[in-house]
Amino acid sequence: MSVRESIDEIYRSDSRRVLATLIRLLGDFDRAEEALHDAFIAAIDAWPTGGIPANPRAWLVSTGRFKAIDKLRRAARFDAARADIAAQIESIAPPPDDIDEAAVEDDRLRLIFTCCHPALQPDARIALTLREVCGLATEEIARAFLSPAPTIAQRIVRAKGKIRDARIPYQVPAREELADRLDAVLHVVYLVFNEGYSASSGASIVRHDLCDEAIRLGRLLVELLPEPEAMGLLALMLLHDARRRARTNADGDLLLLDEQDRSLWNREQIKAGLDLVERALYSRRFGPYTLQAAIAAVHAEAAEASNTDWRQIVGIYDVLIRVEPSPVAELNRAVAIAMRDEPSAGLTIIDAILTRGDLLTYAPAHAARADLCRRLGRNPEAAAAYRRAIELTRQEPERRFFEKRLSQL
Repeated sequence: MSVRESIDEIYRSDSRRVLATLIRLLGDFDRAEEALHDAFIAAIDAWPTGGIPANPRAWLVSTGRFKAIDKLRRAARFDAARADIAAQIESIAPPPDDIDEAAVEDDRLRLIFTCCHPALQPDARIALTLREVCGLATEEIARAFLSPAPTIAQRIVRAKGKIRDARIPYQVPAREELADRLDAVLHVVYLVFNEGYSASSGASIVRHDLCDEAIRLGRLLVELLPEPEAMGLLALMLLHDARRRARTNADGDLLLLDEQDRSLWNREQIKAGLDLVERALYSRRFGPYTLQAAIAAVHAEAAEASNTDWRQIVGIYDVLIRVEPSPVAELNRAVAIAMRDEPSAGLTIIDAILTRGDLLTYAPAHAARADLCRRLGRNPEAAAAYRRAIELTRQEPERRFFEKRLSQL
């Protein structure tokens, strides 16, 4: 491998670690990003002749810090405040020898909690986390969420400004604050995965890049902070993502769980997910992500759809609704009850959900009602529900699926 190839590999594997430490040392996101790029440019110049350092990460942090201080000193000729900032950075930043592996990993955890701080708007948390923790370009984030790139850029700029102006601390929360703050972090990762696993709109049902980034974030959280709910969320993502190859046919059309070729499921991911679910459940400190993962585990353990233990799934949904009530969980429980008992039992619950005004604009609710009506032979009602689902969906494969079911009626 050439030196340039080695530098490219180090950038892919370590640039976000280096950035996290530079943000702590320099106290500013933009200054740290500029320092990161300057450090890698310096590496491209120096390493081909001087060789790759024994600790490339420490070299990059030290070089980035030096480059930032040097720029501030040169700018101080026009702005005296820059000299004060440079002096402050020099006084608080440790020498390179003090930059050890544990400190770098702590910095990564600090960065995640800062990007997901509750003072930031939810959409800004997602954009900032994907940009700073995952290293996605603004254009990539914009494409993934079907938003204009300038809109995403503005969210990121506003989030950085909020962190600076509100003096949001760059730190891992204290133990007494950890539960609430971890929830915000897990929620961001969950939203990123959901958008990847079941895209809210567009020509494809899955956006693999977002699924991969969310799982990468989940692995990082479990590695740095092995809390039960972090393990539960990672398990949930792994178990769902394990079905990736089986979720659509060759034409990109949606296949439901009972139609999928289970030989295509990723058994290695399923094993990892099952192990994590077990660890999280044994802790007895689990929450909604672990319970959802437990439901996914029951599906994953069934060799065929007909072997699915619907009684167990309904029982887990009962617990989930007590832990975290939501209309979507009620809807999924209703479908499970229809599978355990009979379609009319599930339909009664879905009708009650819709009657009280919940999920009226949620396409899967109308699709579930349509399917149960179809199974009961109530075709006019099924047709009306499919038409409503078609009106509401913004996802092309889902639309084709509903239209196919409607035509079969």
